[in-house]
Amino acid sequence: MKKPITIDDFSQHLFWDVDLADFDFQKHKSHLIQKVLEYGLMNDWNLLKEVYGLETIKEVSLNLRSLDAVTLSFLATIFQIDKKEFRCYKHKQLFPTYWNS
Repeated sequence: MKKPITIDDFSQHLFWDVDLADFDFQKHKSHLIQKVLEYGLMNDWNLLKEVYGLETIKEVSLNLRSLDAVTLSFLATIFQIDKKEFRCYKHKQLFPTYWNS
């Protein structure tokens, strides 16, 4: 019998700013998904897929306000979606950086 996945199974460096005693997988879903996508290890990605499934990860990631360029490319490839459909891509186009372009 497989033991249920807990927050302690994920890499601890992801949650330096979170009180793990109060962490809820449903309530903090977008926070967990974003942290794992941007800073997680491959093991964290596999755990994330087990907890939420690819469809939920896709829905949440499409609506995140910010993702780094590498993560955005990874998700666009995994889900076979154009980068322009992600909210973070649209948001970045609305507010270009002129000093460090």
